[in-house]
Formats: sequence, C-alpha cells, structure tokens
Amino acid sequence: MTSKQILTSEQAPKAIGPYSAGIRTGNLVFTAGQLGVDPSTGEFVSDEISGQTRQALKNLQAVLEAGGASLENVVKATVFLRDMDDFGAMNEVYAEFFTQNPPARSAVQVARLPKDAAVEIEAIAIVG
Repeated sequence: MTSKQILTSEQAPKAIGPYSAGIRTGNLVFTAGQLGVDPSTGEFVSDEISGQTRQALKNLQAVLEAGGASLENVVKATVFLRDMDDFGAMNEVYAEFFTQNPPARSAVQVARLPKDAAVEIEAIAIVG
C-alpha cells in the first residue's frame, strides 16, 4: 500500500477549508487549486487576471516544491476562470512559467471561485 504525504509550504497560502494544499503519493504530486493570494497577507495580489495568475502559479510552484517536484515536472494542469474573456491574459502569464514542453492543460469558465477569485490553478506532477 502506498502512503500519502500531506504537503504544506510557508510560500503558499494555508488551505481555507478541510483539504490539503498538496498530496504526494509515490512519485506523484497532486495539488489543490491555488488562487492568486499572497501567502503572507491572505489577500489577492491584484484584482486583475494577470496578477492573480502570476501569484497562483507561484503558489502552485511552492506546493510542488514541498513535494519534491517543480513546474517542469507538471504533466497536467487545470485552469478555472471566472470569465473566459480572461483566457488570453491568463495564457500570456502562464506561458512565462511553462516555457518549454508545457503540460497537458484544460481551461474552463466556472460560475464562481473561492473568495470570488479570477483564476484557480491545480496540477499533477511526477517527482524526479
């Protein structure tokens, strides 16, 4: 039986509910959705999609690193948007973080996100 390791990071916001920021099991890391929240203040870094996307990816990176992975190890990402009209601006920032061999990805518009965020991003990565 494979065990699971609960992941946390001081560089990522604390969970705002009964869930873990990330889980590592074997050589896989699964992250919870990350918002564009500054981990030190608990507040959004910006009202704009670009700022929130950048911070959400930094938070995602911190959780991945807590599990021994990195953005380069991501094999699947899911992006949840409050407005699909923000897709282009989100994609521009996303491309700054995934410059080569980007992971598979889905991007969907949802009715509402936690804390009325503009974007939430989750990922699955392989360690190693």
